[in-house]
Amino acid sequence: MTVIGLDDTDSRDRGMCTTYVAHRVADRLRDSGTVERLLLVRLNPAVEHKTRGNAALAIHTDVPADEAFAVARDVVDASAVDEDPETNPGVVVAPGDPDATVGPHDAVVRFARAAVRDHLSLADAESLLDHAGFHAKGWGNGRGRIGALAAVGAWAAGLDTLAAADGPAATEDPGDRPTDRVFGDWTYERIAYRERERWGTPREVDADSVFAAADDAYPTVWDTVDRGENEAVCVPRTPGPVLFGIRGDDAATAERVAAAIDAEPTACAETFVTNQGTDAHLRDGTVADALDGRAYRLDGVVETAPETRRGGHVFFTLAGGTGADDDSASDDGATVPTLQCAAFEPTKRFRDRVRALRPGDRLTVCGEVSDGTVKLEKFAVRELETTELVVPDCPDCGRRMESAGRNQGYRCRDCSTSRDGKAERSLDRGIERGWYEVPPCARRHVARPLVRGGFDAPTHPER
Repeated sequence: MTVIGLDDTDSRDRGMCTTYVAHRVADRLRDSGTVERLLLVRLNPAVEHKTRGNAALAIHTDVPADEAFAVARDVVDASAVDEDPETNPGVVVAPGDPDATVGPHDAVVRFARAAVRDHLSLADAESLLDHAGFHAKGWGNGRGRIGALAAVGAWAAGLDTLAAADGPAATEDPGDRPTDRVFGDWTYERIAYRERERWGTPREVDADSVFAAADDAYPTVWDTVDRGENEAVCVPRTPGPVLFGIRGDDAATAERVAAAIDAEPTACAETFVTNQGTDAHLRDGTVADALDGRAYRLDGVVETAPETRRGGHVFFTLAGGTGADDDSASDDGATVPTLQCAAFEPTKRFRDRVRALRPGDRLTVCGEVSDGTVKLEKFAVRELETTELVVPDCPDCGRRMESAGRNQGYRCRDCSTSRDGKAERSLDRGIERGWYEVPPCARRHVARPLVRGGFDAPTHPER
């Protein structure tokens, strides 16, 4: 067997798509052998240099490595948008079983895991390529070899066992437990591609047929449409070869939905095995230790009331540990760590869920940390503040009492009744315990939709 890794052949402005390049490589390989599977691997969405969805591709084939490398090199030469200085393709070809986790492959597996949750350099990739002896080629500055090498190790990284590393490798992710593997929860995407002469023109896709097909297959197929925004999110808006992509838990169902969509003629289609919709990028962490450029699950307490700022973005402060009082200090006087959390305008109705939070609510928040701010992807309400302290009413006349002076409680001037302090009043909250998420139109490719299940509290899925 042979594994081919590809990355960074597309362009944000000029189109092209690495999935399409992988399809073309696979098509060529099928002329002389068998293609077992194509992997679409979403890497760390928070790295500085990335394509829009930060995807790398792998092809598993029985074509010999030398021949496969020649095919991949020729296809990338013909397909990559080399006029774009931000496009720096990479190809890596490894001989052997993609399930292998012995010898140099252990280091490749660790590299693949780190590429989803951490930051890797081109020097890391070059060192490991030299050690492993894989075929490799880079275009431009060759940065695409990072993702290509990660894609090579992705399938083996989903296995339950991993031997000790032999040779250079990235540091093991400290937040990655054996029961919380970066890979292994594989989903599927069926991608239909446009005829070449149509690239860059408006896509002709019947929205009614998309919604009907999505409704018929939900929840096995997910994030096809956004019903709240009345948007077919499976149809991209960028220039390039993709007509639409259907994601789900079952390959046959995704292919059936794709076939039911009424659209312009397609040139070809391919089904990918992928880590999309898995939350593979999230690591467990603490508010105190969260670092920029990584994505976390963090427990904390809402410290400040949500505030809507210019542009419609909603912010609040999350305190770590067991919470904080008004002066953000713990009982022993130490400052309680905090992070700003944000629901940005593109998350649409999700912002209303955030606005419903109050100081004292206990949460688990998920998202990327950037410039000291958590970009919220989802959150779980663990405990809600259900009461508030208010100025008491007079038990005799029902009027609101007045302050009797500093630290002297409250009194009713008419009835001469008094009370030592404020009264507790029940709150009617517009939110419940459980998980809330951004809508499909704002969901990251790698983020796990609530409808997929596997969460530790009730879920409130967005459709």
